[in-house]
Amino acid sequence: MSRLQKIAQYGQQIWLDNLSRHLLDSGELARWIAEDAIAGVTSNPAIFYNAIRNDAGYQADLARIKGELAEPEARFEALVLPDIRRACDILRPLYDESRGDKGYVSFEVSPSLAHDAAGTLAAARRLWAEIDRPNAMIKIPATPAGIEAVQAAIAAGINVNVTLIFGPHQLAAVQAAHRRGLETRATRGASVAGIASVASVFISRIDTLLDPQLPPELQGRIAIASARAAYGRWRELPPLPAGAMPQKLLWASTSSKNPAYRDVRYVEELIGPGTVNTVPDATLAAFRDHGEAAATLECCQKENHALLAALAARGVDMDQIADELLAAGLKQFEEAFAKLLELVA
Repeated sequence: MSRLQKIAQYGQQIWLDNLSRHLLDSGELARWIAEDAIAGVTSNPAIFYNAIRNDAGYQADLARIKGELAEPEARFEALVLPDIRRACDILRPLYDESRGDKGYVSFEVSPSLAHDAAGTLAAARRLWAEIDRPNAMIKIPATPAGIEAVQAAIAAGINVNVTLIFGPHQLAAVQAAHRRGLETRATRGASVAGIASVASVFISRIDTLLDPQLPPELQGRIAIASARAAYGRWRELPPLPAGAMPQKLLWASTSSKNPAYRDVRYVEELIGPGTVNTVPDATLAAFRDHGEAAATLECCQKENHALLAALAARGVDMDQIADELLAAGLKQFEEAFAKLLELVA
């Protein structure tokens, strides 16, 4: 049993935060699913920018698509949606065996729609139909407009990955939208069974922003304490409509940005049942080599509360920090998407 497989014994799924033509063609993704219990895939504009720029497997298709489609965004989707479908098909046996608990592949709506609820919902409906796989997930950012679209997408029966969540007020709004979407669907008499969703809580960027402002005893500890507090609140959420799947917490941005920190710390210290951790290749390889699996998500609650209390006592407003990080994350994705469209223009 690999070190990554051992994580599954504690009820957590590991997803790969990467996708490329090479991963599919080489059989590497299928091998990681078999050998390391990889249970899903996430993608974003930065991931596809790097894939298309560096993976020669895209070039022939891109040349053909340029002759068929004029709009860069349409070219991008024509180039990569077949990869999303292939990844969904590779993971489909896991999805079927787990009765929809595992095996999802995420694809993000355009970052340009982040403040447009109607546009986001329309894009989610279109992408859901075009991918046409029950184990696809449409990624929508946790902006106010995005959260409005999340509720409507869930009500429409679309699987949703809500991304760029950094703080408790954002997460609470996402969870409420998920619940309202299911309740709306149930009120209509439609089935709520099989509608999957994850709330992607970004971890390491919190420490990256806060560490320069904090004394040594608080540095590198706030992101994990915040995630553990979020998990505690998640465990206490009221029941959903009968037959509905719970919205899982997904830990994102779990590579260590600070070279002084252990390179697998944001995986090792956030392992617990009913959750997902999506990791990039380098972190996957590091954990495969020296990561230690243990039940860590529910530990040290008194210490976690003390850390967050000490942060508040210093006048740090986590809601404000979360909003700053959301804005910065959106800007990063918008810039990556613009570069991506230039690449296929």
